[in-house]
Amino acid sequence: MSSPAESPSAAPDAAPNRSAGRASPVLRPGEDRDADDLIALVGTCFAEYPGCVLDVDGEIPELRAIATWAAGGGGAFWCVEHDGRVVASVGAMPLAGGGDGPAIELVKLYVLPEARGTGLARRLVGAVEDHARATGAGRIELWTDTRFTTAHRVYERLGYRRTARTRAIPDKSDTVEFHYIKALRAAENAVAGPGRAP
Repeated sequence: MSSPAESPSAAPDAAPNRSAGRASPVLRPGEDRDADDLIALVGTCFAEYPGCVLDVDGEIPELRAIATWAAGGGGAFWCVEHDGRVVASVGAMPLAGGGDGPAIELVKLYVLPEARGTGLARRLVGAVEDHARATGAGRIELWTDTRFTTAHRVYERLGYRRTARTRAIPDKSDTVEFHYIKALRAAENAVAGPGRAP
């Protein structure tokens, strides 16, 4: 089950920006030590939707070691930290197959309710898109629970198109997911030439 959510940048912020005595949210790579915060984040998001059950050990044990999981699958994971806790997350994992070249799957986009409407979802999706371009991927795909209507609107505003595909997940939540896709422009993925940065 993926993604209740909402200025793109894949690079972690260098340092918190302090204004009025409060730190600004910091985008950074996810770490295994984020387990408790990630479990709380996903649990809070699931609790908004009747019938969504969080079974960490039985269904999404990767939350206990997210960096190890992402790296093991050849992907990347980011968290947004604010006031010492994780308030949002997203991952990018390579997709196998497909005759039209490499692709990335956007996974685990979650934003705490109190952090929504601040551009964090856009920023996290931007991190995934930047990562996809850097790896030469031509498209991004994602699956999102049919109940997560707010997330659907976010994806659609960001240029993702819902396809006709759905999938049922045999989990405790009886999840059914919609499929979304976004093609990345070829010019954004072109390599400048041998030995040159794109």
